[in-house]
Amino acid sequence: MSVVKPFRGVRPAKGLEEKVAAVPYDVVNFEEAREIALPNPCSFLHIEKSEIDLDPGLHMHDRKIFEKAKENLKKFIAEGTMIRDEKKCYYIYRQIMPIGDKLHSQTGLLAGASVEEYEKDLIKKHEHTRKDKEEERTLHVDTANANTGPVFLAYKQRKSIDDIVENITGQNPDYDFTATDGIRHTLWVVSDEKTINNIADEFKKIDCLYVADGHHRSAAATRVAQRRRSENPHHTGEEEYNFFLSVIFPANQLYIMDYNRAVKNLAGNTPEEFMEKISEKFDIEKVGKEPYKPESLHTFGMYLEGSWFKLSAKKGTYPEEDPVASLDVAILQENLLEPILGIKNPREDKNIDFIGGMRGLKELVKLVDSGKFKVSFAMYPTSMEQLMKVADQGKVMPPKSTWFEPKLRSGMVVHLLED
Repeated sequence: MSVVKPFRGVRPAKGLEEKVAAVPYDVVNFEEAREIALPNPCSFLHIEKSEIDLDPGLHMHDRKIFEKAKENLKKFIAEGTMIRDEKKCYYIYRQIMPIGDKLHSQTGLLAGASVEEYEKDLIKKHEHTRKDKEEERTLHVDTANANTGPVFLAYKQRKSIDDIVENITGQNPDYDFTATDGIRHTLWVVSDEKTINNIADEFKKIDCLYVADGHHRSAAATRVAQRRRSENPHHTGEEEYNFFLSVIFPANQLYIMDYNRAVKNLAGNTPEEFMEKISEKFDIEKVGKEPYKPESLHTFGMYLEGSWFKLSAKKGTYPEEDPVASLDVAILQENLLEPILGIKNPREDKNIDFIGGMRGLKELVKLVDSGKFKVSFAMYPTSMEQLMKVADQGKVMPPKSTWFEPKLRSGMVVHLLED
C-alpha cells in the first residue's frame, strides 16, 4: 500500500510562477546560483540555496545559511510572492522536454509521501547517501520548517491512475510556462474532494514506490520526522512532518540519460599498454573520428588519442544474473576503472569526472582534446527496469549510475511541516 497525502501547498502567486520556479539546488554551484538569482529577487534559489545571499566564505553547515532560508521563505509568503492553498490539495505536474526533434513528456502526482513507508522500505532506494550532504539537507528542512525541494519518486504504471490524470490534464492548468532551457512546466491544482479520494484509493493499491532521484532529500526529511516524533508526546502520525514533498511518476514515462565518465590519466600506462590490458575483458573495435554512442547493454564508447572505439564486455567477465554486478557502470568499474586505472572509489577519486548525458558526446571529446583528461567513456543508459530490480532486492547501485532528465523545478509547490 502506498500512502500519498494531499496538503496545503505554498506556491507562486499567479503570474510569478516562471520567476519563482528554479533549478534544483544541487545542479548549480554557488557562483551559478548567484548569477541566476541575484537579478531576480523572486527566484526560489534564495530559499533552496540561501547562501547566495550571504558571505561566500561560510561553511556549508553554518546555521546562518539555514536561518536565511527560513527568513526568505517567510518573506516570500508575507509579501505575496508565494501563497498557501486554503484546503488540502494534490497537484499534477507535467514536464515536456525537447530531445532532438522529439518531445519527451512525463506527468506525475505532487503529494506528500509517507516517512513511515520510507522507514519500512516500501519506498525503495537504490543509492547510498553521503553524510555531509544528508546533514546539510536535514538542517535546511528542519530550520526552514518545510520541504522546499521535491523527491523524484516512481511507481509501476497503473491505467486507473493514468485515466484520472488524463481527465485532470484535459482541463485548464493553473501554471504553464517554458523555462529558459526550453523545458515546459505545467501544473494543475486538484482540490475536488472526490478526485482526491479517488487518487488516494488508487495509490493504496500500489505495493511500493521507488526513489528515482532525491535520496538526500528523502533521507533528510525522514531524519527530521524521527526527531520531531520523539519530541512530540502527542504524536499521532498525521502531522505534516510525517510526509515529505514528492512528485510521483509512472515508471514507464521516465527518461534516464547516459552518465558518462572521463579520466585524467592512464595510471602510468602508455596508450598501447592500456589497450592491451583492456582487451583481456573487452572486445575492441576502432570506430574512427565520429563519436560512438552505445546502442545496447554491455557496450561502451571510448575516446582515446583522438579516436573512438567500441568496447564490448566479453561473456563470462561479469555475473549476468546479478542485478548490480551486471550493470554497465559496474562492469566498467570492476573490469577497467579499478584494475587498470586504479580508481577504487569513484565517488571520491579526483582522477575521474562524471558528465551527464545532456552535455552530449562532444563534451567527452572536448575534455580529452583539452589535455586535462586522457580518456573518456560513453555509457549506455541504465533502465528503470534495472533500477527497480536492484531496489527490489534491497541492493544499491554504484555511484553515478543514473541521470534523470528533465529535473524537477523547485518552488512549484512547497510543503510546510506544520499545518
